[in-house]
Amino acid sequence: MDAAKYIWMNGEFKGWFDAQTHVLSHTLHYGNGVIEGTKAYKTAKGYAIFRLNDHTVRLKESAKMTLMDIPYSVEELNAAQIELIRKNEFQGDNVYLRPLAFLGYGVMGVYHKGAPVETVVAAWEWGAYLGEEGMKKGIKLKIASMTRPANTSNMGKAKATANYLNSQMAKFEAIDCGYDEALLLDDQGYVAEASGASFFMVKNGKLITPPNDNSLESITQKTVIEMAENLGIVVERRRITREEVYIADEAFLTGTAAEITPVRIVDAREIGCGSRGAMTEKLQTLYFDIVFGRNKEYEHYLTYVN
Repeated sequence: MDAAKYIWMNGEFKGWFDAQTHVLSHTLHYGNGVIEGTKAYKTAKGYAIFRLNDHTVRLKESAKMTLMDIPYSVEELNAAQIELIRKNEFQGDNVYLRPLAFLGYGVMGVYHKGAPVETVVAAWEWGAYLGEEGMKKGIKLKIASMTRPANTSNMGKAKATANYLNSQMAKFEAIDCGYDEALLLDDQGYVAEASGASFFMVKNGKLITPPNDNSLESITQKTVIEMAENLGIVVERRRITREEVYIADEAFLTGTAAEITPVRIVDAREIGCGSRGAMTEKLQTLYFDIVFGRNKEYEHYLTYVN
């Protein structure tokens, strides 16, 4: 990854390589941390962060779910992210922001309440998460052999670092088998989400996406649903089986990093025309118009860095 100049850590801006933590930090050993993924785009008015407040609110909510008290308000964290973009003097079209709260040094053992909460925001230039070619032609998706943990054993609605071990193992399996990304089913056999993105499919002109029964409530997923409904597209939130995915007319993934990435193959089955479908392309075009500040109807989602 490309290093930037500064990282915001516990209220201070530190040099990229000076933002350090102790090897006995609690989260390194027991996995309790929360993250966000937020993105800034270079618009005609300068950088604009997409849905900044929504992402910061979700960070605070994830921390509450996992019994961590972040010692900064939503407003303070928003301001830190805006100033971080300014200070780093980025030049590229895309900047990824990674807010993080984790348990630092001072307590060892599973019980964590005495451990200090460290709060960090990093930012760096980052292009298409699944590749520029994948954005145009579509990616290959593999349904993972492991499932998303059930609600009885996990907190899937928290964007918690511990949850991503499941995602890591699924994505490794997919890439090792020659695919680009993994799709995970829930413990009942229905589609949950990809390793770090939400899933949509198109069938008979309808846009279908699963409910967030045991998956993260995706901000990008909500945005795409809003976009589609405003275009007059019928949207269904319902459970999706593996077999339905195979015979979909189109499919795509959404997320801050994934943006809107078409899917052309799932488990060796060609989806639709085997490339980016018409509805996917229409939504993808609108999405990029929104985040790059070219659509006034959605400009309220942008926080400009002046």
